[in-house]
Amino acid sequence: MGPLHGGTLAGADPQLHAGGVTVAAAKSRDFNRLWAAQAISAFGARIAREGLPIAAITTLAASPASLGLLSALTGLASLGLGLSAGGWVDRQPRRRVLVAMNLVRAAALAVIPLAALAGFLTLPMILASGTVIAGASTVFIMAEHAILPGLVAKEHLLGANARLSATDSVAEIGGPALAGVLFQLLTAPLAVAATAMTWLGSAFLVLRIRGERPPVPEASGAEPGLSVLSGFRTAWADPEVRVLFLIQLAWGLTGGVFGSLYVLFALKTLHLPTGLLGLAIACGGLGALAGAAAGPALERRLGAGRTLTLVLLLGGLVNLAIGLAPAGVRGGMTALVATRFLGDLFGVTAMILMSSLRQARIEADHLGRVSGVFEAAAGGMAVVGALGGALLAEAAGVRTAMLAAAILSLALPALCAASPLARARLPVSG
Repeated sequence: MGPLHGGTLAGADPQLHAGGVTVAAAKSRDFNRLWAAQAISAFGARIAREGLPIAAITTLAASPASLGLLSALTGLASLGLGLSAGGWVDRQPRRRVLVAMNLVRAAALAVIPLAALAGFLTLPMILASGTVIAGASTVFIMAEHAILPGLVAKEHLLGANARLSATDSVAEIGGPALAGVLFQLLTAPLAVAATAMTWLGSAFLVLRIRGERPPVPEASGAEPGLSVLSGFRTAWADPEVRVLFLIQLAWGLTGGVFGSLYVLFALKTLHLPTGLLGLAIACGGLGALAGAAAGPALERRLGAGRTLTLVLLLGGLVNLAIGLAPAGVRGGMTALVATRFLGDLFGVTAMILMSSLRQARIEADHLGRVSGVFEAAAGGMAVVGALGGALLAEAAGVRTAMLAAAILSLALPALCAASPLARARLPVSG
């Protein structure tokens, strides 16, 4: 793995363009533009995620049921487009898809302040805006994943994914806080309008990318209706990617359980005040940043497969520690801060490795549909996990449901260790 220096990717091909600019330099500039666009887009997505419910509550006095409907619709949009849009992404220039999804999101969000200023903002408008934004964000992620191998050499995929993950982690920490400041200083409609500008800035940066790999002719002729089946077959045919897919399924299932019960567990089982819970969650963002830095370093020392096995094991143990956390402010808060930091550290390290391995193994013309299948699989299993976890919590208690999910997550390192993925290595610069 070549080092990253000064915002560029070191160690790439030194071959020259006709104009005297190195391929390495051109690819570095293109990646940096994608990186900046992704950072702005990530902040916009986090602000919109928090901002739409705030606008619904402060402007329309939305009920809890309405907010639940907004969450359900955004989840369904992500799941539906994850299943259906992968083939379309593969048949298009990815830069064009990224720009289009930024513009779609900006337009969908701009409807809110315009309608509010005109005096006819309604809850269905906010629901529709949130649904469109969630779907467009899913397609943006798929196209971003597919364009990356054309902008960096394979031996630099891990470092590039680490950088993208680091900015995503910063957005997860700072985005909600920035949303609160915007909505405090501005009225809800004006804060939403300011958020739409982030996606216009992201679109401008993507337009400056010049070195994208064009779509492969075979992908252009594929039937859209077969993209899901094609993506699944491509993923399942590769022995390493097949295991990654199974890990993604299990991650979605256990994540659905933890995601649906975590707040309830902290507040009602551990008896933590809401302010301390927010502090514990913020510590997760710091752990995610540490994971983005740790991933490349561990991979260089241990190899991708062994590192993934290790962090899956440690992540499973962290999940178990969450389920065993003691009740009470002192013990419960200590446990949640530590487990949130470590859990996000190991989780982000695993995600970086899994994305890089997938990008290294799958041909560029199939990355969009394979990414869509992975996104949809995780989203679908998260719904199953949320419903199953709720039923188990009702029958046996919240702590029991959390422990059951933790025990399931401990099967993942065993799966990885017993498969060809355990010996996998990412390409290195030579």
